[in-house]
Amino acid sequence: MEIEVYKFDGTKTGRTVNLSDNVFGIEPNDHVLYLDVKHYMANQRQGTSCSKEKWAVNHSTRKIKKQKGTGTARAGSLKSPLLRGGGTVFGPQPRDYVTKLNKKVKQLARISALTYKAKDNQIIVIENLNFDTPKTKLYKEFLNNLNIFNKKSLIVLGESNNNVYLSSRNLSKTKVVMSSNINTYDILNCQTLVIEENTLDFFNNNIL
Repeated sequence: MEIEVYKFDGTKTGRTVNLSDNVFGIEPNDHVLYLDVKHYMANQRQGTSCSKEKWAVNHSTRKIKKQKGTGTARAGSLKSPLLRGGGTVFGPQPRDYVTKLNKKVKQLARISALTYKAKDNQIIVIENLNFDTPKTKLYKEFLNNLNIFNKKSLIVLGESNNNVYLSSRNLSKTKVVMSSNINTYDILNCQTLVIEENTLDFFNNNIL
C-alpha cells in the first residue's frame, strides 16, 4: 500500500512510502482486538476501592440491648450492617485486576488495529517531527497544518523526543508515544494515526 509523505507544514513532499501488507493489509481479527483492549483497560484499574465490613468497623462490641422482652429484633453489636454506622455487606475490597495475554495475541491485535486505520485512510506519514524547544504553540500549529487539531490523534515517534512530548501534553485530544510502546487501545481510540517516516521500518518489519 502506497501512502504520501507530508512535511511539518502540511504540504506534500512528493514522495510516497510503502506500508507492508503483512502489517497494514491483513484480514482483521475482531476477537483478538476485544481481548487486547479488555486486557489493557483491566490493567489500568488501580483496584484500591475499599469499604469497611463488620470486622473492620471501630465500634464497641457490647450487647446494645437485652436478648428478649423488647418486642423488637435481637441485636448484639453496633457493627451490624443493619444499623447506621455499621459495616458494609459484601463491599468492595482491594484487589488486583491485572490479566495476562499471550504475546502473539497482542501482536495480531495491534496489526489488526493498524489494518483498520489503513483501510479507513486514517494514517498520515510525516517526514520528521522535531522541536528545538518545548512549545505547545508549535505543536498546535503542526496539528492545524494537518487539519487534525479537532480530532483525536496518536503521534508515533521512532525514538524518544522530550520536546515533542512536553509540547503535546497540555492538549487533551492528542497523545505522543514511541513505536515500541504503541498498543491496540491507543490505535483504536484515535481518529488519525500520525507516523514518522523513520518509524515505518519498525512496523514493516513486523516488530510489534
